[in-house]
Amino acid sequence: MALPRTDGAVRRPAFLPAPASVAAAAAWIGLSALVALPPDLGDFGLTRELAIGLAAFGAVILAAGFLRPGETGPARRVQGWSPWLIVLAALLGLWEVATAKRAWLPMPFFPPPQAILEVFVEDYARLADSVWHSLRLLAGGYALGALAGFTLGVAVGWSRTVGYWVHPVLRFVGPLPATAWLPLAFFVFPSSGAASTFLVALATGFPVTVLTWSGIAGVNRAYYDVARTLGAREGFLILRVAIPAALPHVFVGLFMGLGSSFAVLVVAEMLGVKAGLGWYLQWAQGWAAYANMYAALAVMALACSGLITLLFRVRDRLLSWQKGLVQW
Repeated sequence: MALPRTDGAVRRPAFLPAPASVAAAAAWIGLSALVALPPDLGDFGLTRELAIGLAAFGAVILAAGFLRPGETGPARRVQGWSPWLIVLAALLGLWEVATAKRAWLPMPFFPPPQAILEVFVEDYARLADSVWHSLRLLAGGYALGALAGFTLGVAVGWSRTVGYWVHPVLRFVGPLPATAWLPLAFFVFPSSGAASTFLVALATGFPVTVLTWSGIAGVNRAYYDVARTLGAREGFLILRVAIPAALPHVFVGLFMGLGSSFAVLVVAEMLGVKAGLGWYLQWAQGWAAYANMYAALAVMALACSGLITLLFRVRDRLLSWQKGLVQW
């Protein structure tokens, strides 16, 4: 005969959804009704489609609530994020009321959610092309700056001679914002794309250099002594002792460089490059297409967050031995 549970925990029946998921689903279904039922004060073409999408999302949240936490990863994440989903639905509802339903905020400066959805539906080709150009430019400049910064940081941290000559240059040139070099870069380089790549690399290289240098210089000398007693040469000490021990600092520099490079990329595209998300923002502002501008900002946020998440995944994979890492 099965004994009763004595740990005080109360398990919900299998046929009942998690309460947090029910609340989140109700919030999104209620948001769908708010979008669909009251009439819009303007001519917004995708109100019905937006309401259907919101209701479908609420149904997905409710379906995830029927799964026990631990059965599937997505269900556990949905139930954990339920409070945030409720707050997000409330904010979207306030946005909808303040724009499409009551016009408390002036148009066209503050378009409603369905107007921004319309941009993604009708102007997806131009947005996708802008994302492609931005990512291509960012990848080239970031890779070049990260490689140069890592190499220089290792050299400065390992060799006093290199540090003697490079340190004053870093102290003088490094703190300057990369955007300050923009007029000179567009004059010196043969194309705006090459100039933008240089600026992105410059924004990436300085933090990577400084943090790599700090990591190499801070390696415990006992590690080198142990390796030398086993017959390790200088190349082994650099590649197998110094660099692995300095990787936590290197990744901090890579994170800082990614944020700086993305900011420089947008400025360069606004002022010189005729493609990319920065150019799209400038174009939307020039035509007073504020819905397009907000759509581009949303894409920028997703792209930058996605790249940082990817970099965190790489760091977690390479530094699985280290405890206490900041999670993203």
